[in-house]
Amino acid sequence: MFKKILIANRGEIACRVIKTARRMGIKTVAVYSDADADALHTQMADERVHIGPSPSAQSYLVIDRLVQACRDTGAEAVHPGYGFLSENKAFQQALTAAGIAFIGPDAHAIEAMGDKITSKKLAQEAGVTTVPGFMGIIDDPEEAVRIAEEIGFPVMIKASAGGGGKGMRVAYDADSAREGFVSAANEARSSFGDDRVFIEKFIEQPRHIEIQVLSDGSNCLHIGERECSIQRRHQKVIEEAPSPFLTPDVREAMGAQAIALAQAVGYKSAGTVEFIVDKDRNFYFLEMNTRLQVEHPVTEMITGLDLVEWMIRIAAGEPLTLAQSDIHFKGWAIECRICAEDPFRNFLPSIGRLAWFKPPADEDGLVRVDAGVMEGGEISMYYDPMIAKLIAYGGTRELAIRHMRRALDAFYIRGVARNVPFLSSVMGKDRFMRGDLSTNFIAEEYPDGFHLSDLPPDDPTVLVAVAACVHRKHVERDARISGQMPGHEKGVRDDWVVRLGDTNHPVTVTLLETGFRVIVDEEPVVIRTDWRLGQSLFKCEINGHPESVQIDRLGVGYRLFHSGATDIAVVMTAEAAKYAALMPKKEPPDLSKVLLSPMPGLLVSLHVEEGQEVKAGETLAVIEAMKMENILKATSDGTVSKLAAQPGDSLAVDQVILEFA
Repeated sequence: MFKKILIANRGEIACRVIKTARRMGIKTVAVYSDADADALHTQMADERVHIGPSPSAQSYLVIDRLVQACRDTGAEAVHPGYGFLSENKAFQQALTAAGIAFIGPDAHAIEAMGDKITSKKLAQEAGVTTVPGFMGIIDDPEEAVRIAEEIGFPVMIKASAGGGGKGMRVAYDADSAREGFVSAANEARSSFGDDRVFIEKFIEQPRHIEIQVLSDGSNCLHIGERECSIQRRHQKVIEEAPSPFLTPDVREAMGAQAIALAQAVGYKSAGTVEFIVDKDRNFYFLEMNTRLQVEHPVTEMITGLDLVEWMIRIAAGEPLTLAQSDIHFKGWAIECRICAEDPFRNFLPSIGRLAWFKPPADEDGLVRVDAGVMEGGEISMYYDPMIAKLIAYGGTRELAIRHMRRALDAFYIRGVARNVPFLSSVMGKDRFMRGDLSTNFIAEEYPDGFHLSDLPPDDPTVLVAVAACVHRKHVERDARISGQMPGHEKGVRDDWVVRLGDTNHPVTVTLLETGFRVIVDEEPVVIRTDWRLGQSLFKCEINGHPESVQIDRLGVGYRLFHSGATDIAVVMTAEAAKYAALMPKKEPPDLSKVLLSPMPGLLVSLHVEEGQEVKAGETLAVIEAMKMENILKATSDGTVSKLAAQPGDSLAVDQVILEFA
């Protein structure tokens, strides 16, 4: 077995690998760029090596520096994680030439399966069903349009060396095919150093289901499926295992094809064969990822296996001692990707410092958090916005969803925007709870983007009661400080009004031995809790039902987060409530005459000039942030009066890019 390994990655996957290596008694080496100098993975590892500037092209993608880091530290093997160089044949070959083991498949499998064009051809030869498409290299936008028209719209334009949703566009007509070809090629070049793209038929109302395989080169088995249909911009958002859609027969058929493909290339390590499945459960090979997947924890939760451990053991030459009959599935697991992005602003990346980062606690093996950040850490513009993965387990899918909703309520993050409200909304959708999924789920359920109205209806009684209890604790503390304790001991009631939004709720609060008795709008509520002042999470039982409410002191009021929604509650006397209702409301400023940068990022290009007339839907500018290109378009007709920024400028959020007459 290896004595020391280097992790050629960052963030949560680097931390994940370090945890397994530590349990196995293996020392670890972390690598880091300038932006990651104080990152969590560098503090968890036994050693750390600086490999270059912040951009990944100058650090995490520089093969020579990673090989040298192995030489300098004596690392015997490298785990590539996912992304970056995890599916790069040249990296595997460079390590092999230096006598360093690659914890993953050999160069032949990486080349055969890592390239989507080659993998589809091999899949066909192995008897695996594939999606119709053009497998050759496409040279320019006009050729892309011609090919797309031959296949028939809609089509998917994909980077050959891509992954993680990068370099991927859906085109429904010639114009979107031209635009999609350029953007997909640019993203592929930026993320993978390879701008080749191909085109295949886009199957509408599809489900994205993948099979996990594990092989030592001779013994190959599948470890069930993962449903990954909840996607936005072709990037997975929520994953689960097993799929609520597959029958046992279809599962075995997909597993058999996945094994056949892995055996066709002599695959050694953990890998994933991805399929697209239509409404009739016909499945088609999509691609094979010759690496660990982001969503691997849900498979581990229902099987009890550690896939990272098996990758390390196989790379060290140990045989796979499992048989297909040893693989058993127990319960259900769901994973949510917690990202630094603002769902209320079209999921724009959020950059800044994590002022607070308090993941939910694991209770009885029901919650797992794979995080790559820590409180006080920086979310950088240079890398993917995912900051953690939240995994919930249950004996049934219904229980797993219930545990996930509670865990989302308990995930306390401040300092950057986060997508937790959106994830809570998805968990509350009837369609999701029925398991009626497709890769179009988000587009169909949120056709106009995500808004406050999309959040599941919340019982105001919960928030009003919690606000009243917290306020009672603050009043009690203030009374102790001032020496005015009489009137605030246990058994004495307080009568207030809680203003939640635009509604006043009369409340009566009585402190009990194990919590509170609250009357909200004449309805009695019993709250059992051991909450103390200063705690950001109010965990309790309300009339016997477990609840978690995040709470921040906000001047004279409280900011409450529950079921994805953020509400402001102000506790006051009945007389004060009358005057509060008379306060005028401040009108928001008119921003219709300016184009603001929706995120921090690099202004790649401007497509208009001063004095130019533009039509609604016309492209105005392109901004790059977190390895993704974002196209800003005009929302109405107008005339550009002033350009306030130039290509190459680094933009702050809400910075003016141009003004309209």
